[in-house]
Amino acid sequence: MWLREPQTMAQVVWGLLFLGLMAMAHGLQKGDDLLNVCMDGKHHKYKPGQEDNLHQQCSPWKKRACCTASTSIAAHEDASHLYKFNFSHCGMLTPACKRHFVQDLCLYECSPNLGPWIQPVNSSWRKERVMNIPLCKEDCNMWWEDCKTSYTCKENWQKGWNWSSGINECPVKAACHPFSFYFPTPTSLCENIWSRSYNASHSYGRGSGKCIQMWFDPAQGNPNEAVAKFYANSSAPDIFSWGCSFPFLTLLLPLLLRA
Repeated sequence: MWLREPQTMAQVVWGLLFLGLMAMAHGLQKGDDLLNVCMDGKHHKYKPGQEDNLHQQCSPWKKRACCTASTSIAAHEDASHLYKFNFSHCGMLTPACKRHFVQDLCLYECSPNLGPWIQPVNSSWRKERVMNIPLCKEDCNMWWEDCKTSYTCKENWQKGWNWSSGINECPVKAACHPFSFYFPTPTSLCENIWSRSYNASHSYGRGSGKCIQMWFDPAQGNPNEAVAKFYANSSAPDIFSWGCSFPFLTLLLPLLLRA
């Protein structure tokens, strides 16, 4: 029995090594599954592709888009057919403010780089949504600065509207006030307005590689591709991720050399 022990030990170690390598491969594949994807939403394409005719503010995504040209056109309209949502429920937004909501909608509809933040949702009009996208601090601050003098009647635009007319109207007794009343800080605007779709980044700005840019120059490439890859590869570790597999293998190696 004792003569067989080293052989048995080696078999166990090699078996564990094989399982560890399989775990790492699975973890890397899991990260890749979060890249270059479209969410299962009302107007999203099944998979991203080139769209040469994306409209105005949606055009930065034309090389690889989850939206169609018609969706990009509708994203620029008040109370468009996309969601029948009226941004001017308390009077017209300033042009500078409206641009941020158009850009926000273009990011939501067109970006193929939101995979790490896609979550399942039980809804009549979509099966997935995004949550806690780390929005670059410049994008959040500019959004708040350009909208603070426009008017609204709610701090959460995701729910709670009066839809009896077919478009969103302010709930009864919900008074219209400047944005700064409902959103006293940039963080409150970016995080509350769409029920935590965004997480306002205080530490990371554009170019850091760790936050999503709502605004970018397509001539310089899409910086959100690298950001999505970073978060996909550093997503919450589990037994099938590189984060756990690598330490496991470093502990296993001395046993392998001794076997």
